[in-house]
Amino acid sequence: MMLYEESLFRSFPLAELMDLCTWRDMENMTTVQEFILLGFPGTWHFRVSLVVLFALMYSLTVTGYASIIALVWANRNLHTPMYFFLCNLSFLEIWYITGIVPKAMGVMLGTSQTISFRVCILQLFFLLSLGSTECFLLAVMAYDRYLAICYPLRYNSLMNNVFSAQLALGSWLGGFLIISLLAFLTSRLTFCGPKVINHFFCDIDSCLALSCTDTRPVELATFLISIIVVVVSCVVTLVSYMYIISTILRIQSAQGRKKAFSTCSAHLTVVTVWYGSIIFLYVKPSAQNSLDLHKFVNIFNNTVVTPLLNPFIYTLRNKEVIQALEKAFQKK
Repeated sequence: MMLYEESLFRSFPLAELMDLCTWRDMENMTTVQEFILLGFPGTWHFRVSLVVLFALMYSLTVTGYASIIALVWANRNLHTPMYFFLCNLSFLEIWYITGIVPKAMGVMLGTSQTISFRVCILQLFFLLSLGSTECFLLAVMAYDRYLAICYPLRYNSLMNNVFSAQLALGSWLGGFLIISLLAFLTSRLTFCGPKVINHFFCDIDSCLALSCTDTRPVELATFLISIIVVVVSCVVTLVSYMYIISTILRIQSAQGRKKAFSTCSAHLTVVTVWYGSIIFLYVKPSAQNSLDLHKFVNIFNNTVVTPLLNPFIYTLRNKEVIQALEKAFQKK
């Protein structure tokens, strides 16, 4: 009996985070009402350094996206569908990192390591919904660039204010509605203990690793929703850029090709980084074993690095934004 109990304990995904006595104590619990976020184990100085890094990049990122929104709002020359979608993306990114970074800093400092089950599911739903919305928005932005480059004379009539607003609203509604099913299925899982989440926020794979009930329906739903959200939006983006590149190559003058490509180079850079990491994280038939690797990929893609770089990519590679910035500084 002892050997069976020990083998059962060793087969648990997070067995290395506790001892056998703690496991026995938790077996008598009914359901877990709160979780403990592990964050990044290490020395106090290491964790404080991470907090300082997170705080600095969070401040710079929010300032960058807020500046983009303010710049587009203040300049009538930027009141176009492309910058309307960029404002939607900037607004989304502000809320996305706000849903992760403040709590992550509290976890690393040890002041806010616990999170209730309901808040955990809410955070999971909020972050996955925003991530899905971003996939849809990036696909919509690719379609917008396709119309602008392939049908320049008809662009204003095809991508009018009403249609662009409908595309943006559809992206937000679609992103939140499609994740509601996954959040509901996750909320129906039973968590008997342990209650340590090997992450700095509530991630779907971390929750599945802790469940003591059958997680195959949730894993299947995660895979299918990932296919719908990530792969479909990626295909729309890829097809749009195939037509864009084909049209650009047919332009005879080198200056014309350079000008056409400059209108979508920033978006293409962001799309490549975003879809690469998202496909690695979520488009898979089952949860991966290396949750530590997921934490580092999430830092790169979702938390600090990519959100910080995106405002610079969209501004420094866009002549219209640079001109608007120059005018703003000249006025000051």
